[in-house]
Amino acid sequence: MFSFNTALISLAALIARPVLAGTTIWSGSFDYYNTSADFDTWSWANPVGEYQWYIHGSQNTSHYLALDPSYKNPADTSETHGLKLTIDSTSTWNSQFERSELIPQTKENLGQGELFYHFSMMRSATNAPDSADEHQMVFFESHFTEMKYGVAPNASYLEWHIQSQPQWGVEWEAGTWYNFAYDIDFDAGTVGLWASTGGDDLVRVMPQTTASTSTNSEDWHLGVLRLVNSAETEDFYFSGVYIENGPITASIAGSNSTSSRK
Repeated sequence: MFSFNTALISLAALIARPVLAGTTIWSGSFDYYNTSADFDTWSWANPVGEYQWYIHGSQNTSHYLALDPSYKNPADTSETHGLKLTIDSTSTWNSQFERSELIPQTKENLGQGELFYHFSMMRSATNAPDSADEHQMVFFESHFTEMKYGVAPNASYLEWHIQSQPQWGVEWEAGTWYNFAYDIDFDAGTVGLWASTGGDDLVRVMPQTTASTSTNSEDWHLGVLRLVNSAETEDFYFSGVYIENGPITASIAGSNSTSSRK
């Protein structure tokens, strides 16, 4: 299992960082939304906004989603605020699992060629996820790649998985922003990982690896699925979400895309 200290230092010296930036084909900027209630403007009959919002519990949207400048990576200058996403005992959706998840709303094809799925995530010491429970995060419907937490034997690690097998991980420290890009070549059937912390540029930490890559462009789940029914409230923070073609944008400042809502 890799950590940032070993993987980034050793690989950063070997891999040249891209100078150019790719083209954003879908922006998940939270600046489209003024308040959490704006996520409710989306429906199957009214497919507007950056996200589909239907995988959540029985409470109002404001119970599960909140927007604020303090909820984003300070190094991300492309958007004003980030997202706090919550799961708790009310979050059961369509199963025995507790879930709060957003899905891209777009007409773009998010499953062809080589694409980079960008996101930053953080946890706080307050309402921290319990490492005794498995969490599946930022995953595709087929789970060909995803982040996990609470998985033995490294239950306190934030782990990257391919086909449910751990490939890379790091101790998940509270208050630290972890930045990622899934490097997915849908045509070649491979996936790799770029990562960094704080405001540092992304560097490749895992090479392209064979995977059953597929998406219908509306099954990438930005959020959390907790595999138990728990009374605990847990908060997760996201920012810098977008999908681009290559070359990868290594800077955490974000994409050049702008919000479609004024």
